[in-house]
Amino acid sequence: MEQQKLRELLDTLHQELEQVESIDETTEVVLSNLRADMQRLLAEKVGTIHEDESLVERMNEALDHFETDHPKLSLTIQHILDSLAKMGF
Repeated sequence: MEQQKLRELLDTLHQELEQVESIDETTEVVLSNLRADMQRLLAEKVGTIHEDESLVERMNEALDHFETDHPKLSLTIQHILDSLAKMGF
């Protein structure tokens, strides 16, 4: 159940990332990292992903980065972090 929810959240995040218009250098790096992490999460069987502290750190940094200007995107990232936490990350 949690794996399907995570996949749905990652799909939602992908759609929301495509709508981000204001991109400075920092935002570009954050977006690039998020996209790479999403691709990795979707490519691997979610149950086989090992604990990855850097993944959680990057998602928390993205959450902080988008919190003010993109609250909907931040909320989706928070849901993904919650889902990962339930899965043992």
